[in-house]
Amino acid sequence: MEETRHLIQKTRSIKYRDLPDEVIDRAKYFILDYIGVSARGALCDSSCMIQSLFRKIDQESSGAVVIGTNLKISPLNAAIANGAAAHAVELDDVANAASLHPGAAVITSALAACHMSDCSGKEFIEALVAGYEVMIKLGIALGPAAHYAQGFHPTATCGTMGAAITAAKVAKLGQTAMTNALGIAGSQAAGSMEYLAEGSFTKRLHPGWAAHSGLMAALLSREGFTGPGTILEGKFGFLHAYSKASDSGKILENWGKPYEILNTSVKPHSCCRYKQGPIDAVLKIMSEKRLKPEEIQKVSLGVLKTGFPLVAEPEEKKKNPRSIVDAQFSMPFGAAVAILYGKAGLDEYTRENMDSPRVRGLMDKVICVEDPSLEEQFPKRWPASAAITTKNGQIYRTRIEYPKGDPENPLTWDELIVKFRYLTAPVFPAERIQQIIDAVRGMEQVSDLKEFSRRLLNC
Repeated sequence: MEETRHLIQKTRSIKYRDLPDEVIDRAKYFILDYIGVSARGALCDSSCMIQSLFRKIDQESSGAVVIGTNLKISPLNAAIANGAAAHAVELDDVANAASLHPGAAVITSALAACHMSDCSGKEFIEALVAGYEVMIKLGIALGPAAHYAQGFHPTATCGTMGAAITAAKVAKLGQTAMTNALGIAGSQAAGSMEYLAEGSFTKRLHPGWAAHSGLMAALLSREGFTGPGTILEGKFGFLHAYSKASDSGKILENWGKPYEILNTSVKPHSCCRYKQGPIDAVLKIMSEKRLKPEEIQKVSLGVLKTGFPLVAEPEEKKKNPRSIVDAQFSMPFGAAVAILYGKAGLDEYTRENMDSPRVRGLMDKVICVEDPSLEEQFPKRWPASAAITTKNGQIYRTRIEYPKGDPENPLTWDELIVKFRYLTAPVFPAERIQQIIDAVRGMEQVSDLKEFSRRLLNC
């Protein structure tokens, strides 16, 4: 009992001076990844629509930066724009055990909050570690499969709570005010999975709205507005309302041992996290056996049960994507472009490939299956399997225990920087890209986050 009170106490006790070096380093790592995906995501149609709205209703010369644009707007609206952009290209970080994307909500909230409270680089890192811990712990406590089954997107729901804690840390709120902020956030946590029905843009809005709501909750609490102090464990609280299989004991279990930010993954492929492992498996077989696309008769992919409704069902729809969002959540499409191009990045998730006879022909050869052996350690581990049958009857099989980007199989800093340069090349000049990399790697020496954020403008 009293999970809310204990969570706030734990969160307030997180101090930069006590953080292990590896946690500080990983925070910088995810900051750089976030900036990269946000800058590139700002070019997407969905992001441009949000920017267009705010250009009409909200421009402030001293406002918060919309990353990768020349736009400065109110911090609350910047949270919407940046969070949506960070999620648009499906390359943002992932917490496997909670099945959610922490950076798009938490880092977005922190950047926006820094425009309303003085914040140093050390305080910024401290707030991020706290936000990641809360957001991920809540996702684990809800039970990802059960939460999805209720129709909720955990990045949106848990993201609102994590964003509130992050903003409250930046604002240096006390115990009571931070408790109120989390309580207020609990009445704003939302995010429907129905975007899957039509491949609509609403999923991309989820982390932006979560960051906006979390920041709003922190600001309201600072003014004295109150929220329920039992928002997590109460009869109508977060754990009971959002899942039929929640476990409150998991909220504080192994708190900081290690911090959840160390259990967070990055994505090399521009698509749903549940597709990453199967794509790695396909790429491994194609490379090791030196297969050519025209040699393939059938591709059978083992997909985790929780991800099956997201990327494999209904089969007819997944083999006939009508939008980029559809393609990002189509396992057959991801496998097909991986086979054809040897990768599944932004350059492959295009309308041209959706209409390509070669891609469509390969999609028809892809079969997704539920493999019970993959479920043994889920959600702590997200394995995948693949079997490719050739036209001459050869069958090649492999299993991926840890997809590329997992903490157990990470992108090195050098590999992450390559990803960052690729993402930001259409947005920033080369000199600016290097300046951002250097500033992030020296984040603990940044004295003013508002000054730092100006580097993220495209002007």
